Amino acid sequence: MTTFLLVRDADHDWVGRGFAGRQPDVSLNAKGHQQARQLVERLRGQPLDAIYCSPQPRTQQTARPLAEARGLEILVVEAFDEVGLGEWQGRTFEEVRHQEAWRHWLERRGSAQPPGGEPFAEVPRRAMAGLRALLARHPDRYVMIVSHGDVLKAMVADVLGLSLDRLESFDIAPASVSVLAMGEGWAQVRLLNAVGALY
Repeated sequence: MTTFLLVRDADHDWVGRGFAGRQPDVSLNAKGHQQARQLVERLRGQPLDAIYCSPQPRTQQTARPLAEARGLEILVVEAFDEVGLGEWQGRTFEEVRHQEAWRHWLERRGSAQPPGGEPFAEVPRRAMAGLRALLARHPDRYVMIVSHGDVLKAMVADVLGLSLDRLESFDIAPASVSVLAMGEGWAQVRLLNAVGALY
């Protein structure tokens, strides 16, 4: 069994306002840097053998204080990248809220696709493939994955057998920790959206 700690990237100025997407210049804000530092204390009693991040700098900024405290390297995995948002990247929610594609995104995520972007149904497929690869690489270990809200929600939904159309029925907050236990042919959600100390 491998235990995966799923951490959402910490706070940045696009949270709650719009689509940061894969813009390379999006960094944590002051609150986000504080949340990243707080992860060191929040996870003090938690074994940890490896840290993997999305290619986006804000995930690596979230992981860095903990990686330095534990003496672990931050490794980047494309499978955990942010959703490819196409024309929505860098736009605010207000700018797209009139679009039929936005209503579809909110209500029928399983068949949704941002204009020019990635079909959302591809997100859990690639992310879970990434998890299975790490399961084989780190048997009986504790592995942190720092990714993005919708990507982590898609992974949790996949494990629970929950329709992607129900993705808005639960939250994954910035710098929150969720925990999956995973073995060959099975997975279980052990913790969801913890924002305080784990121990």
